[in-house]
Amino acid sequence: MASAQPSADVLIIGSGIVGAALAWRLAQRGVHVTIVEARQWGGEASWAGAGMLVPGSEYETASDHMRFALQSLSLYPSFVRELSEASGRPIDFTACGSLELAATEAELASIAHRAARQAELGVRAELVSPSHLQRLIPGIEPHLAGGYLYPAEGQVDPRTVMAALRIACGRAGATVIEGEPVVALEWDRASLYASMGSGKVRKARCGVLAAGAWASQLGKYLPPVYPVKGHLIGYPMDPGSLPHVLRYHHTYVVQRQSGYTIAGTNEERSGYDRAVNPDACLEIAARARKLWSLLPERPADTWIGFRPGVDSEGPHLGRWKDSPLWLAYGHYRNGILLAPATAERLSLHILASL
Repeated sequence: MASAQPSADVLIIGSGIVGAALAWRLAQRGVHVTIVEARQWGGEASWAGAGMLVPGSEYETASDHMRFALQSLSLYPSFVRELSEASGRPIDFTACGSLELAATEAELASIAHRAARQAELGVRAELVSPSHLQRLIPGIEPHLAGGYLYPAEGQVDPRTVMAALRIACGRAGATVIEGEPVVALEWDRASLYASMGSGKVRKARCGVLAAGAWASQLGKYLPPVYPVKGHLIGYPMDPGSLPHVLRYHHTYVVQRQSGYTIAGTNEERSGYDRAVNPDACLEIAARARKLWSLLPERPADTWIGFRPGVDSEGPHLGRWKDSPLWLAYGHYRNGILLAPATAERLSLHILASL
């Protein structure tokens, strides 16, 4: 690898929201960053994601992982404001609150028990009675036992975030290379070498592997990650017709400021199969419409995404052993939520190592 030419202080592999947010933070601090993307900017999980910011529904206990998620949620308002100013692009973000719903008294008691544990971290969750629920969400399933409202939670449209990050990264001096897959990684004590599909070798002082569900393909020695396919469906609706994110087990409904409303989801371990299954979409539509009857009978849009699954509660974050490679993958279904805190944590560690 002696013939490889230096390309950056930091080479980031993958342009999803995690890699892009990290690149922006590093470039803001004067680091020469190059982002290499196998396909197109933010075109995988960050394009597909519903964008729910709902740690109360995602974490069962008051763990370090939940603390990290809550930190990231707290960063979102300033992250969005700063990114919008840096890019000149609007970002669809609302701290609209989320409703965790229960069909039975037993389910309601289970949510209450979890909320009590989460309260140790200062998480607010308010009991919503069945009658209040009917007034709060016209068209909600009439036979629910109630739910809990997490008022600090919300949603963000990751596609608007990614469009803003593309501009902000460029303005901060980061270099973006699309359609350039990395096929192998090597390193020595001083440098990282990325062999590209084109035959080029890119050299950097260190690298960050942020390639989502594809990350561990670059070495059997790396912590494994695997694709978990999920279907999503979308409906054009009136803005403000759904005031909160709705969650019931694997069914959710989330509305953008524009009124566009997304419902999901399912989980499939089917490799990298990109086919959209119409039956799976209809099944999700039936579940979502049972939860909230104001949804149209059929969705206008259907798509899939690949969550980066790992066999642990949280993602792989940090330096890989004593190498110049840093890991930033395995966020599963919380990559959008965890991106601001991931970028903040890793940028500080990487800066200290350069």
